[in-house]
Amino acid sequence: MGSLNILNDERLDAGWFRGRRVLVVGLGISGFWAANWLVKQGASVTVTDVKPKDQLDPGLYRQMIGLHVRLETGGHREISFTEADAIVISPGVPHDLPLLLTARERGIPVLGEMELASRVIEAPIVAVTGTNGKSTVTALLGAMLRDAGCNVFVGGNIGTPLMALAAGEEEADYAVIEVSSFQLDTAETFSPFISMVLNISPDHLDRYPSYDAYVRSKMKIFANQGRGQYVILNDDDPKLCSVRPSGAVTVLRYGKERKAGRHAYMEGGNVMAGRETPGVFRFSLDSVKLPGAHNVENFMGAVLAGLALGIEPHVIRKTLDQFRGLPHRLEKVAELNEVLFYNDSKATNVDAAIRAICSINRPLILIAGGRPKGADYGALARAAKGRVKKAILLGEARDLLMEAFEGVAPCHGAEDMEEAVSMAFAAARSGDAVLLSPACASFDMYISYEERGEAFKEAVEKLNHGP
Repeated sequence: MGSLNILNDERLDAGWFRGRRVLVVGLGISGFWAANWLVKQGASVTVTDVKPKDQLDPGLYRQMIGLHVRLETGGHREISFTEADAIVISPGVPHDLPLLLTARERGIPVLGEMELASRVIEAPIVAVTGTNGKSTVTALLGAMLRDAGCNVFVGGNIGTPLMALAAGEEEADYAVIEVSSFQLDTAETFSPFISMVLNISPDHLDRYPSYDAYVRSKMKIFANQGRGQYVILNDDDPKLCSVRPSGAVTVLRYGKERKAGRHAYMEGGNVMAGRETPGVFRFSLDSVKLPGAHNVENFMGAVLAGLALGIEPHVIRKTLDQFRGLPHRLEKVAELNEVLFYNDSKATNVDAAIRAICSINRPLILIAGGRPKGADYGALARAAKGRVKKAILLGEARDLLMEAFEGVAPCHGAEDMEEAVSMAFAAARSGDAVLLSPACASFDMYISYEERGEAFKEAVEKLNHGP
C-alpha cells in the first residue's frame, strides 16, 4: 500500500478542521472519540458503518446522536467518501477498502484514529505492541507511572482510544497505549517517546496477505523515532533479535540470559537491568503474582521502560510486587474439588494459547476454539502433547482443532461454554486444571473475548453453586 496522503505533510492542528467535511469510518469506540474531537474543532462530521443500526452498540449510537453528527448505517455511500475533505478510520476498518482507495486517488487525506490523536496530544507516548502480552505490559507501565506520582492516561487498543485523551478535559503527564498492528497500518508520523515490541508470532493471517506483511506492520511502531527516544525489544524473540532500528534512537534489549548488547536479563530469579549499565539494578520476582515464563519476559521489558522513564527503582519494585494482572489473562477463577480453573480468554491466537499451556504445571483439560484466523494449529497440538489430557473444543474452529489434536489427546465437541465447562470438570481429577485458552477469535459466538471470558466464569460459578 502506498502513502496515506495525510494532509500533504502540512502541520496538523485543530484549526485545520474548522469548517471541513470529515468522514469517520466505523461507529465503534474509536469512531466515537474521533467524532467527538472533530465536532469540538468545528468540523462537519459524518460517521459511517457497514453494520445496520440494530447491530451497533446502542449506548454508543445514542452518544453519537448526542454529538449532532450525520449517521450512515447499513453500508457505506460512495459520495460520503469522495466529497469529504478528510477521512478518519477506526482500527477495525480495512485500510485497503475500495472506497478508501478511491478517496486516496482523488487526493483526499486518510488517517487512522491513533495517528490523528498522536498529532494533537502533547503528552509523551509510551507505545506497547507485540502479538501477545501487550495489554498486561501496558497496564503494568501505567501502574508504575501512577505509583511514581504521575498523571497517566492508559488506553489505546486496551480499551479507551488515544483520541479520548485528545477530546477530553483531563491533562496527562504520559500516555501509555497498547498498539495493534491494525493501528500501525495507518501510522505515518507516529513517533512515541518509548516503543516496545514484546514478541512476534503468526496472527491475523485472515487479514494480512502473509506473515511477513504482519511483521512489517508491527515494525512501523519505531519507524519515525530518533534521538532522545527509546526502542525496547525482546532479544529472545527470533524475529526481534535481528531487528536493527535506524537512526539515532536508543535501543534497549532484554532476554533471559546475560549477553552482550542486553540491558536486562535474569539472574537467580531476579531481573537485572539498567538503562545505561546492564544489570546495575536488581528486581526480585519472588512476590510477583502472575505465572508463566512469558510474564517474566514482560516484566524485563517493563522494568527497562520504567528506567527509561526515570522512575526510581524502589517504585518499580513496589509496582511489580503489587501488580495483579488483568482479567481474562491466565486469570485464576476458582478451585473446586482441588481442580483449578483458569480464564485465558484473551488468548486469541496460537502462540498465546501455547504460552498459557506451558505456564501451568498441572495436567490440563483444555477448552479451545472460536473463529479461526488462518493459523496452523499443529504447533498448539505439539505444545499440548504430554500436558493436555483432554481437549474440549467449540466454535467454528472445532473441526480444525480436532484434526490437529488427533493422536495427541482425546477430544470432544461442545455446543456452548456451559457445556464445555461441565464436560471439562467431569473429566478433571484432583490436582488437574481446567484452562480456557481458545487460540481463536471470539466473534463466532461472542462480541468480544471479554464476553467469552465472563461466560466461562459464569459457567464455573454454576458448578460451584448451581444454577
